[in-house]
Amino acid sequence: MSIRHGLLALLERGQMYGYQLRAAFEESTGSTWPLNIGQVYTTLARLERDGLVRPLPESEAGQRPYEITDAGRADLALWFATPISRTDRPRDELAIKLALALTTPGVDVRSVVQAQRSATMRALQELTRLKYGSDRPEDLPWRLVLDSMVFQAEAEVRWLDHCESSLVRHQPGGPPPQPPRPTAGEVSDAARWADQEARR
Repeated sequence: MSIRHGLLALLERGQMYGYQLRAAFEESTGSTWPLNIGQVYTTLARLERDGLVRPLPESEAGQRPYEITDAGRADLALWFATPISRTDRPRDELAIKLALALTTPGVDVRSVVQAQRSATMRALQELTRLKYGSDRPEDLPWRLVLDSMVFQAEAEVRWLDHCESSLVRHQPGGPPPQPPRPTAGEVSDAARWADQEARR
């Protein structure tokens, strides 16, 4: 998710200062994506530079709220209307890790796969526990985030199973040699011979 657009979406609700934005962001995502306050202020500075938000006068407590501009609303509307491309997402570190493990001497790739599967299964169990921990209507936004993470974890487990079966098929040196498969004619001949033997 774009932190930039996440903050714009929160400011569309109303004026907020940095710590309010961080709290609202974590509440909206069920704390599944902790946000550093430094990231919030760095992003706000960039949004202000780009004319998408504007700072307001400081409060008596020294807190400076921000509000979204018309340009920010247009940018946010475009983000919501534009599908997310796979190429816009971070590279898959696990896939890269396994690809490198296959070509790095001394690495037990099966151990890497099994360790990852165990970790992913633990994460999946925890996500499922969190998902069913509450069914209040106001929890729907973060339950949808949890659903996405559950589906990704399930897909990762299936992919790891596929990787392990691929490793078995393509072990170094190749699979043990198999006897040549009989042709269709040879199968028919053998079947006829067996039939004749059975009638004797």
